[in-house]
Amino acid sequence: MRTATRYMVRRMLIDDIPQVLEVERESFPAMWPPTAFKRELQQNRMAHYTVIVEHDPSRRPIVEINPEEEEQRPIGLSRIWGELRQFLGSDGTSAIQLPPVDQRAEVIVGFIGVWMMPDEAHIVTVAVRDSHRRRGIGELLVITAIEMAQERDQSIVTLECRVTNEPALALYEKYGFEQVGLRPRYYSDNHEDAYVLTAGSVLTEGYRRDFEALRAEHNRRYGDFELIQEHARQPGP
Repeated sequence: MRTATRYMVRRMLIDDIPQVLEVERESFPAMWPPTAFKRELQQNRMAHYTVIVEHDPSRRPIVEINPEEEEQRPIGLSRIWGELRQFLGSDGTSAIQLPPVDQRAEVIVGFIGVWMMPDEAHIVTVAVRDSHRRRGIGELLVITAIEMAQERDQSIVTLECRVTNEPALALYEKYGFEQVGLRPRYYSDNHEDAYVLTAGSVLTEGYRRDFEALRAEHNRRYGDFELIQEHARQPGP
């Protein structure tokens, strides 16, 4: 009997990095080199990353390439490219072979990164897998980031957003973000400008009340997600 798929929200783990890189490549195809997530998780004390996982236990787990077998493979362009990426800052996780998405027991469908700075919570990245957009996952990631800020008594949440990304701008406006500045030519791929957005006073009673109503609305529309309240930094080796 097939077990129903369910979603979980939890902190990002080192083992999640290969799938997170997949989502990053889909969302930001012109971004290079990729984010050094391992360094972010293990060395950046400001960084807090959260993933949303689609869990289907009827599928098989992810299998890693045997390092000995990998060493015996001929050196081709793909391997040279992987070594170059590692030299330029990749985490060295590109050697993991991933099965097709529809065969994985756990699929990372979205992630968000937040830096907890002295005076604000700054959203540094947010991405959703192409196949899982328009399912409320991006909104849930924003909800999670705001909750993290509230848990740590950060009254201000900030981020940058492309000036042409109208769906994202509408979502941020829904959660109280306002345009407070402009970063000209902020994005390296096409030199597009970025709006600086801020949600201030997320600790006030009024904001909390409105925020709880929005979260309840999201739950009614998209269903419940299992939330694992564990946003601690990934420990180092």
